Amino acid sequence: MSGDTFHHVRDYEYFEVPQFLGGEWPLPQIGPLHLTKFMVLQLVAALVVFWIGTGLAKRVSGGQPVSGRWWNFWEMLAVYLRDHVVRPTIGKGHHGHDDHGHHGRSHAEVELAHPADKYLPFIWSCFFYVLICNLLGAIPWLGSATGEINVTGALAVTAFGATVFYGSKELSFVGFWKALCPSMDVPGALKPLLIPMIWCIELLGLFIKHGVLAVRLFANIMAGHTVIAVFLGFIATFAVTNPLFYVVTPASIAAQIGVGMLELFVAFLQAYIFAFLATLFIGTAVHPH
Repeated sequence: MSGDTFHHVRDYEYFEVPQFLGGEWPLPQIGPLHLTKFMVLQLVAALVVFWIGTGLAKRVSGGQPVSGRWWNFWEMLAVYLRDHVVRPTIGKGHHGHDDHGHHGRSHAEVELAHPADKYLPFIWSCFFYVLICNLLGAIPWLGSATGEINVTGALAVTAFGATVFYGSKELSFVGFWKALCPSMDVPGALKPLLIPMIWCIELLGLFIKHGVLAVRLFANIMAGHTVIAVFLGFIATFAVTNPLFYVVTPASIAAQIGVGMLELFVAFLQAYIFAFLATLFIGTAVHPH
């Protein structure tokens, strides 16, 4: 373990801690399942998201403005996703009504009636869960579960399932799959050739888009932690006996701090990108044309 430069981006059946705390904290085995570090961190992320979500819901349920910097911060993120990602990306579709159809209703009631709001719970869950998983990697001796391809792959499968579910709910199950091939004004003799070919291409594209969703998140999170590990590895490489140690050490620490600050930005950016792309895929599923 001590020779593993990239331990921060790997999953283990224990947590690495400072030597004065024991060096390693093994995780228990529950029946045939042996807990790993990323399993625990995902559970922690889920509990944090649940705490934030229920806390916000409790504070807005009474109709009063949310108070406190902590809760205002999370409310700001949630409202931004609603007003600048989900509603404009998915739109009202054929279920929308213009404001003239809301006689006698307040502006707040009209806002709550936006058709795209029914997709918000899933998009909010994606964003906040990915964000917390990313941010946990900024805490020493923990790690980012989203730096593991199996985790991001599972998230992409979830997004794919949501796309199929919402698309099937809007267009019917058969209608969703039929809508993969857009209507084309082509000569009748070409239809038997073009329609199956384009449908297969669109089906492949549907899988590729969600696969890229997994690879994009995994690669960005893992890359940041890997760069930090490389910078810190320079210190061990030059050892105390090398006179360059006193030059390399502060330079490596300064570089690590700079990359760490960039990592915080990337944590928010990649959570936003994941939520935005998931919204875009759902939007194209429920409004294929």
